[in-house]
Amino acid sequence: MNATAARERLQNERERLTSLIHNLAEDNGANEDDGSPSNRERGSVDQNPADAGSETFEREKDMAILSTLEDQIAEVDSALARIDDDTYGVCEKCGKPIAEERLEVVPTARFCVEDQGAREAL
Repeated sequence: MNATAARERLQNERERLTSLIHNLAEDNGANEDDGSPSNRERGSVDQNPADAGSETFEREKDMAILSTLEDQIAEVDSALARIDDDTYGVCEKCGKPIAEERLEVVPTARFCVEDQGAREAL
């Protein structure tokens, strides 16, 4: 994959991830207390523990999703930086080229298949 095609693909992925974060933030904003009577009433009445647990679970799930999306954006930014410094497609461990097929599947890949397998085996 040439650098121009890789950059375009990575920038498109960054835009997609940013959009997902924006949508998640909008969805969470819609669930916050807007002062409507139904939201005020919920705050003034003891909430069922199961409902409170469900809300806590949903918040924690959203935070985990947000963290994952932010990590993915960081990986994309790192790959874009590697394009800029002409190290994109070079394994960070052994210095050998990363297979084109791998970069097609995982454009943010930092390691060749062999070194990635060794890292995952740890």
